[in-house]
Amino acid sequence: MSLNDRDPPPAPARRTVSLAVFAVVVLVVAGAAIAATAGYYALRPTSTPGTLTVTDDLGRTVTVPYDPARVAVLSPSIMDVMFRLGLRSHVVGVDCYAAALGGLSDDYSPDQVALWNLSPSMCVQVGPTFAPETLVNLTPALVLASTIVSVAEVEEITNTLGIPVVMLQPPTLSGILVDVSLVGEIFGVGSKAETLNGQLSLELYNATEIDQSLPSFPTVLVTYSVDANGYWTFGPGTFGESLIEIAGGSSISANATTPYPELSPAQVLVSDPDWIVYGVGFGLNESTYAGGPLWSQFTAVKMGNLSGMDSNWLTEPDPTMVLEGIPALLAVLHPSAP
Repeated sequence: MSLNDRDPPPAPARRTVSLAVFAVVVLVVAGAAIAATAGYYALRPTSTPGTLTVTDDLGRTVTVPYDPARVAVLSPSIMDVMFRLGLRSHVVGVDCYAAALGGLSDDYSPDQVALWNLSPSMCVQVGPTFAPETLVNLTPALVLASTIVSVAEVEEITNTLGIPVVMLQPPTLSGILVDVSLVGEIFGVGSKAETLNGQLSLELYNATEIDQSLPSFPTVLVTYSVDANGYWTFGPGTFGESLIEIAGGSSISANATTPYPELSPAQVLVSDPDWIVYGVGFGLNESTYAGGPLWSQFTAVKMGNLSGMDSNWLTEPDPTMVLEGIPALLAVLHPSAP
């Protein structure tokens, strides 16, 4: 579970989701994602192993090796894409925290470690500080990273270590499809990427079809962490907000002024969400949230309108968020929906 640094905003206000507009946007993007990819980044793959030029999610133009055999993947969301495209054998390194502070288990769940066959020997330390030697020792030809790696660290990897870095941090669910296509082109598995994007597009389409039949969107707090000051959640323009919307919910933090705000207990109490969905795993469980400030005073808690969900489904913008997170969140917020 990995997210950007966050700052607390002023109290958010309720809003009404424009379902018609949202449905049209999702359907258009989902249906045209692959075709639109060429307009999103420039690709010049060669017929033999060589190089190609891409523009990543931060707008950076990067020249990368075509189908590199050794890749460091510095984000669980990108690792999910690599695995689903059959590229696990290319991965020699993954992001980790310092060994004394959790190591591999700080960013990857036990299920992910087992499914993707990850080991501590693959660790590239990205927190609490970046340790470049842990990357150099793995001799990758390419680094695929999200914004858990800072711009300064990207510059160090690129300029000092001489390793190209492609940043993949989709801001919305539709951006996941674009990144799948990009990874498919870099590694020469475009047909597999098209198949995966077809599955993702179908899930997005089905969700919007269900949404159009719903009488209303309940207000919801989706929180992935809690501390003495409040509840961390998603603000406007984030993949988390688009996840909530397509699952038929209206986020109480939709009008926040930062992408990943921490809502104070008073803010949650005033917003009075119909539902609370909380992320579990990585040391968090129902008891953790039950110990949060003013938890027992929230109407959703009193009514039993609560649900724990795998934190990775909520925090990692990847195919699993679309294929598992959307159906799960829909089932929670609208149990009687098809």
